Amino acid sequence: MLVLFLAAVIWGIGALMGTPRSARWPALGLLLVAAIAIQLVLPDGHPLREATGGSAAIWLILVGIGALVWLYARLIRGLRGRTGVDIRQEVQPAGKPDSFSEVELNRYARHIVLREVGGAGQKALKNARVLVVGAGGLGAPVLQYLAAAGVGTIGVIDDDSVEGANLQRQVIHKDASIGMPKVFSAQSEMQAQNPFVRVLPYHRRLDAEIAAELFADYDLVIDGCDNFDTRYLVNETCVAAGLPLISGALSQWEGQVSVFDPAKGAPCYRCIFPQAPAPHLAPSCAEAGVIGPLPGVVGSMMAVEAVKLLTGAGAPLRGSMAIYDALYGESRQIGLKPRADCPTCGALQG
Repeated sequence: MLVLFLAAVIWGIGALMGTPRSARWPALGLLLVAAIAIQLVLPDGHPLREATGGSAAIWLILVGIGALVWLYARLIRGLRGRTGVDIRQEVQPAGKPDSFSEVELNRYARHIVLREVGGAGQKALKNARVLVVGAGGLGAPVLQYLAAAGVGTIGVIDDDSVEGANLQRQVIHKDASIGMPKVFSAQSEMQAQNPFVRVLPYHRRLDAEIAAELFADYDLVIDGCDNFDTRYLVNETCVAAGLPLISGALSQWEGQVSVFDPAKGAPCYRCIFPQAPAPHLAPSCAEAGVIGPLPGVVGSMMAVEAVKLLTGAGAPLRGSMAIYDALYGESRQIGLKPRADCPTCGALQG
């Protein structure tokens, strides 16, 4: 009891004096060493020895437990450090759904002062639910900027794992993540960047069996996949659910972005691409190559369109397609019209 009383006094006085915890712990350590020394040096029955426990065993056990707790904490910190998660960020207050903490207000200040976004727009982002299909070339920058922008819930579906050949352009993934499922690698980086967003990873391939049920949980879908079968499935599911779809594509030096939203009078993806091109006309990045920064440019454009749709700012790319040619530094925009005979959205257009 004497040792515990002295420990409480030391800690209390340190707190009253404003002494940091890092300085108070060594003082407690010295007290513990003194208690053990008393048990080892003084003879049995000595009053001071009896007042400090009567045996060194209890204090040695306490030291052992403390050492185990310290080692466990260090292990957890080391593991979190490898994933890029900042423990200090995790304990920051996230605020209520309809309000912002001081930390959030500071984080999103540059958005809030924008006339087109403001507090109402940032609140819309916080309450939004966005699904991103693909965590690769286009998905990487989309996910990074949605998380940074403060989109409250971000889902990401992809069945692939990180490979060394991805790292030239998929900058959300790191060398240490090679072999890890992309959705978990992306989740780690997004939450390290912004602990105020919720990331829902789906490590599986999108198929017709789950698409409708999955999409029903979201307000907006962004397609960054790399095959036409999945693009058509995403498009059909979005049309059926009345969800806007932001779609992007890449090829070597060129990229394109559009917003397909038949519910608002815009065409759907199949209106513009009624059938998949022959394989030799649309080779994959692995076959044809792609310049590394291009996905960052096009993916960032897709993220901007998402922010515009969610906040009501500006004019989204409904009924138009932005095309960027990185090789010659040229950009152009073309108009797109819905097709009344489209098998996917024709009924809506009629």
